[in-house]
Amino acid sequence: MPALVVRMARFVVALVLASLVAGCLFTPRGLQPLPDDTKVELAQRGLKLGAPIYVRIFKQENQMEVWLKNAVGTYTLFHTYPICRWSGDLGPKTREGDRQAPEGFYVVSARQMNPNSKYYLSFNIGYPNAYDRAKGHTGSFLMVHGGCRSAGCYAITDDAIKELFILAREAFTAGQRDFPVSAYPFHMTAENMAKHAGQPWSDFWKNLKQGYDLFEATKVPPVVGVKDGKYVFFADPSLVPAKFKISAAASDAASPQLISGWQ
Repeated sequence: MPALVVRMARFVVALVLASLVAGCLFTPRGLQPLPDDTKVELAQRGLKLGAPIYVRIFKQENQMEVWLKNAVGTYTLFHTYPICRWSGDLGPKTREGDRQAPEGFYVVSARQMNPNSKYYLSFNIGYPNAYDRAKGHTGSFLMVHGGCRSAGCYAITDDAIKELFILAREAFTAGQRDFPVSAYPFHMTAENMAKHAGQPWSDFWKNLKQGYDLFEATKVPPVVGVKDGKYVFFADPSLVPAKFKISAAASDAASPQLISGWQ
C-alpha cells in the first residue's frame, strides 16, 4: 500500500480513536462533515471538496485566506476568515517566549492537525522551518486555532477553524501530502512596502515579497527553499536545482533546503 495512503488512513483512524477515548456519543470535531451550504458554495465556484489547499495570512489586515486548486491547475480564493487575534508586532518570531506570531513560509502535514485542541480545533504551522533554524530562531507549538486567544499563535473563530480543518482533512484524504502556509506582515503591495520602508525588518519583508509576487503572477503556490540565509522561490518543481533536491532532508543549516512545493 502506498505510503501516502497509509498516512491518510492513520490520520482518519486517529480522529476516530480520539473520539472513542473521549467517550464521545456524537460526531467528534475532527470528523464533522462540511455544511451543505458550503458544499453548494464550492460547486458554484467550480471547486471540489478534497482539492489541494493553500493558506495565506496577513497580520496587519487580520486576514486568513484559504485558496483551493481549481480544474485548470491554478488556485482560486475560496474564503477569507477574519483573524480575531494574533500576538506581538509586525515582524517574524525569533525566540521562544517572545510572543511573536511567525512570518514566513511553512507547511502543514496531517500529523500537525490537532482534533483535540483546547481551542476547539487547531494545527501546528511548522515553526521553526529551515529558514528559522538557519537563523538560530527558536520556538515551538505555533498554531492556527479557534478560541480567539493568542500567545504567539493565529486565532480565528471556531466556525472558521472548523471549516478550514475539514477542507484540510479532505485534501489530505484525497492525496495532498501537506499544504503550504504563507504568513505575511501585510499585503505586500508597492504601497505597503513603501509605507514600511526603513523599518528593522524591511529587508526580510523584501525577501517575503518575492514569494508573494510569484503567487500573484501565477496563482500557484511556489516551491520555497532557503539558501544563504534567504528564502528562494521557484515557479515549478521542474525548475528546482538538483542540489536542493539532494539536500532536502539535510540537517546542515548551510546546505540548500527545501521548505515546500516539491515532492
